[in-house]
Amino acid sequence: MRVYLTIIDETEESHVALRFAARRAAKTGGVVHLLALVPRQAFNAFGGVQATIEEEARDRAEVLANSAAGELMYESGKMPQIAVRVGDGKTVINEYLSDHPEVAALVLGAASEGPPGPLVTHFSTHAGGLQCPLFIVPGGLTTEEIDRLS
Repeated sequence: MRVYLTIIDETEESHVALRFAARRAAKTGGVVHLLALVPRQAFNAFGGVQATIEEEARDRAEVLANSAAGELMYESGKMPQIAVRVGDGKTVINEYLSDHPEVAALVLGAASEGPPGPLVTHFSTHAGGLQCPLFIVPGGLTTEEIDRLS
């Protein structure tokens, strides 16, 4: 079974990537894995405050991932696998791919304007070292264009 890994966050490009991954999975009999990233906090506050800030960020990421999962369930009838991980995005994604050799493709969305985004920039530069293909979905595509291309 084909597994399409997509990163979910609050950006428009992540929704474009999710739509593409969902449509690809539906057409190939595959499934989608959603990975929500929670960056480590860059400052060091008092222990209790730091823990509260990180927990709130994790809760926000879980809500976002569950919302996206609900949309996928509604559209495809299949519930995606959800993971929420704390850490640097590039490192977390590489670890996830190492832990899940069944992933057939990493699907990322590029910003519709300006630089493509830090994950797209990193993984497109290092695509030769990935253990699966990298799909970069242009952020400016309409829903109809995504459906046609997927």
